[in-house]
Amino acid sequence: KVELCVAEVLSCEKVAKSDKLLCFQLKVGDEVRQVVSGIAQHYDPAYMIGKKVVLVKNLKPAKIRGVESNGMILCASDDNSVIFVTPEKDIESGSEVR
Repeated sequence: KVELCVAEVLSCEKVAKSDKLLCFQLKVGDEVRQVVSGIAQHYDPAYMIGKKVVLVKNLKPAKIRGVESNGMILCASDDNSVIFVTPEKDIESGSEVR
């Protein structure tokens, strides 16, 4: 069963030696998680700080280009763009998405 929750972006930066990867520090309730996402060509890291995103939180940790990732940020995409799945209204980080 997939566990989805709201996470707040605390920091975001490009992964060294990668054109596609961003490394996020996400506040998920009382914890901070690191997540790597392949969206650097679509988003400026500074723009992401403070945003609320939807996180798949029960995935096994994975190493991507040597950086540990603890979850996956949900996005929608078409041929031209990638957009984050976000809550309609402001809600606390860690809130369950049902």
